[in-house]
Amino acid sequence: MAPRALLLPLLLAVAAAEPALTSSAADDAATAVGAAPSRPAAFHRAAKASWRLPGRYVVLLRAGSGEAEVRGTARALRVRAARRGYPSELLHVFSLLPAFLVKMSRDVLDTALKLPHVDCIEEDAYVFAQSIPWNLGRIVPPLPGTDTYSPPNEGDKVQIYLLDTSVQSTHREIAGRVLITDFQNVPEEDSSRFHRQASKCDSHGTHMAGVLSGRDAGVARGAHIHSLRVLNCQGKGTVSGALIGLEFVRASLEAQPSPPLVVLLPFTGAHSRVLNAGCRRMVQMGAVVVVAAGNYKDDACLYSPASEPEVITVGATNREDRPASISTLGTNFGRCVDLFAPGDDIIGASSDCSTCFTARSGTSQAAAHVAGVAAMLLSAEPHLSAAELRQRLLHLATKNVISTAWFPEEQRLQTPSSIVGLPAQLGPDKELLCRSVWSARSGPTRHTTAVARCAGTEELLGCSSFSHSGWRLGEHMEDKEGQKQCVAHNAFGGRGVYAIARCCTWPHTQCRLNTSSQGDDGAGCSPQDHVLTGCSFHSPVAALGDGGRPVLGPGSRPGGCTTRPEGTAHASCCPAAMLECRVKEHAPQGSAEKVTVSCDAGWTLTDCSAHSQGPGTLGSYAVADTCVAASTPGGHTPGAVAICCRSQQ
Repeated sequence: MAPRALLLPLLLAVAAAEPALTSSAADDAATAVGAAPSRPAAFHRAAKASWRLPGRYVVLLRAGSGEAEVRGTARALRVRAARRGYPSELLHVFSLLPAFLVKMSRDVLDTALKLPHVDCIEEDAYVFAQSIPWNLGRIVPPLPGTDTYSPPNEGDKVQIYLLDTSVQSTHREIAGRVLITDFQNVPEEDSSRFHRQASKCDSHGTHMAGVLSGRDAGVARGAHIHSLRVLNCQGKGTVSGALIGLEFVRASLEAQPSPPLVVLLPFTGAHSRVLNAGCRRMVQMGAVVVVAAGNYKDDACLYSPASEPEVITVGATNREDRPASISTLGTNFGRCVDLFAPGDDIIGASSDCSTCFTARSGTSQAAAHVAGVAAMLLSAEPHLSAAELRQRLLHLATKNVISTAWFPEEQRLQTPSSIVGLPAQLGPDKELLCRSVWSARSGPTRHTTAVARCAGTEELLGCSSFSHSGWRLGEHMEDKEGQKQCVAHNAFGGRGVYAIARCCTWPHTQCRLNTSSQGDDGAGCSPQDHVLTGCSFHSPVAALGDGGRPVLGPGSRPGGCTTRPEGTAHASCCPAAMLECRVKEHAPQGSAEKVTVSCDAGWTLTDCSAHSQGPGTLGSYAVADTCVAASTPGGHTPGAVAICCRSQQ
């Protein structure tokens, strides 16, 4: 959508021209005004400096003054200002009040206040529409009986590095909130006929800074923005320029360790291993990196930095909570998107003038919303890691609000349906938090595999697999080069398989994997000191309809993972002192293609399995804290088996 210039503030008066007077006529008019007042008039102005309009003044005369006194006073003011060497311009004579609007220097105020008949002079000011912009109301719903944006904090303990175009830092929305660094690395514009107008060069970056921390339309209004220019006047940059920008951020951190840091990359390019690696390195150094999913109505995994697993990738929605349409395309989607945020028709600062606003759309704007929310979360809990912050974002998001029908069929299960959100208050949260990470689909040939991995500091607690054809050999958990991973196996005749890892940020301790031996009927954990958090089942020879299942132990605790004789079971075992877990199962009597079972409030889903007495099971996957078991049409109805855990600390 092309930007539309809007003037959000409504001026108190409209301009109307007044014919110029000759010097002699003005002098005569001034003389006819009347006697000098016994005291100077009062001067008033808006309490907030950002609301003021210096140089424009409403001059109000005393009650009972008529039009002749109003126009005479205006002429007298013009004459006396001119004698002091200051120009002035009569903009409007009011009919509602005995008053006029004048444009003049503030240095003439003392003269104006002493004019006969003047009761007071008020500096012109902005007024504002008082409804919450739809995007802010979606993030933090207004309190009952109010219509104001009331976030839990201002995000003032966080530094946000914005890698974008240049920024008009003198704009009223962001003045004093943006530090323009000396970094610049941009390519030349494409056409020799392109004119580098300052307002165009600052357009995208100014709007982004306004969405981040603008006084009136910003998400985190206390966040401190550092602007790095990596995009030119046409909004284009390079992979190398972005990497050098990240190096600048790293050098700044090393020179002077700062408060919690968010890096916002509101751009998208072709898939790049080196750009992804640079972003991953920033996360390893402790930064939270938030990126745009892209505006191509395509799989976000095909683009960078959106495809990097360690960053937080954001898609865009409109005010109806549907995927945003952007120009002729729309928001990207798929397993590489972590969540969605408002990104359509977003009001923010415009570079057209220092008081102008504009509406823009895109996943850049959506990413700015999440970066602002991240700043508020980090202001409440400065020691959150990037992985913990992502889990908190997903936990607090508004869930299951985006219809999957808007996405291609192959992408519907992997694409999240949550929109970023915040409660009115934030505090330390010691809940066990988990999310699902989908792999790419494996190839269709026999014995091909798909692999899903957690972020660096997350713990793999559960593993499942899914195939649209139903032909799969199950899945297994393994430890490879010091990192656990979930591996799914395609079967002969299948069309590919997905691995789904259940990744958690608690208990911050080393869990271990136990595997059944040949001839065993399953695998389990030591009941004295470990608790079962997940099961996986793999058969090297037979396509799985029912590969195995978690079984109950004493007191509804998971007792172990049972499997068929030809299969192998894998159990994820975590220290019992930190977690309490139990099994929940739902096996309906009738036929159903999908069966679900949800963890109770206060419990978190760590593993999801499908259990069936016959073929046709597609697999299982988690949606938030609900386990979904799916089967082919006409196939045997599966049971859904969930392992639900909670922290004991």
